[in-house]
Amino acid sequence: MGNERFIAGFDGTELFLKVSAVDNARALVIVVHGLCEHQGRYDYVAERLNEAGFTVYLFDHRGHGRSKGKSVYFNDFNEIVDDLHVVVTAAASENPGVPLFVLGHSMGGYAAALFGTKYPGLVKGILLSGALTRYSMQSFGPLPMQGDPDSYLPNSLEAAICSDSAVVEAYVNDPYVKKEISVALCNSIGCGVDWLKENAGQFQYPVLVMHGANDSLVSEQDSRDFFGEIASKDKGLLIFPGLLHEILNEPSRDDVLNHVIKWIGLRL
Repeated sequence: MGNERFIAGFDGTELFLKVSAVDNARALVIVVHGLCEHQGRYDYVAERLNEAGFTVYLFDHRGHGRSKGKSVYFNDFNEIVDDLHVVVTAAASENPGVPLFVLGHSMGGYAAALFGTKYPGLVKGILLSGALTRYSMQSFGPLPMQGDPDSYLPNSLEAAICSDSAVVEAYVNDPYVKKEISVALCNSIGCGVDWLKENAGQFQYPVLVMHGANDSLVSEQDSRDFFGEIASKDKGLLIFPGLLHEILNEPSRDDVLNHVIKWIGLRL
């Protein structure tokens, strides 16, 4: 899958980065993974994007996958978005003149939504998959959680991620999928969602908001509300009937990826 290296995050924390490049790329897509998982679960997504003529950058959030940093831990919501900003800046400098897009899933979609709100004018468009942007479902209960921010909860997401049992089994057995989630991370998400709501008018990027209608981890209402409240003039909303949380891993993932590739292609 191309070049692998570490890149310094906003505060110097080493982030694992993988580049799957194509010659004469039409576009560049930065893939942002979700909670407890890692970039390696997006290899098929990268393959499809490569076939469409897009170079793909994939990285592990701090405390996830092969990146350094305290495990599954954010002190503050700015950390996740400022790391993404570093990756976007590096990708732009390494690929001058190539249009950049950000594709974020779940917590990665939350990071992409934060990026689009905090850092205007840096990419051509943003695509969200099952993004946690409003916390309608309260999967971790009311936030902020009380108690020690350095304490951990078990990762019990697996049963709800996907309707394909092979995907669920691979997730459970994946050594790079983290088994616990810090209270600090959950609380940082609560603060980040509040900030996203308060600053929805600052999000003006072209955006494609996608969600599975049967997602039981992040409510499709998050995507509907985010879509309705942001200031983007070029915005699309796709709610896929019957799909669970990981729409990019569901049996009909090629249909979803066809939408992704077409949407990017129309903005080149």
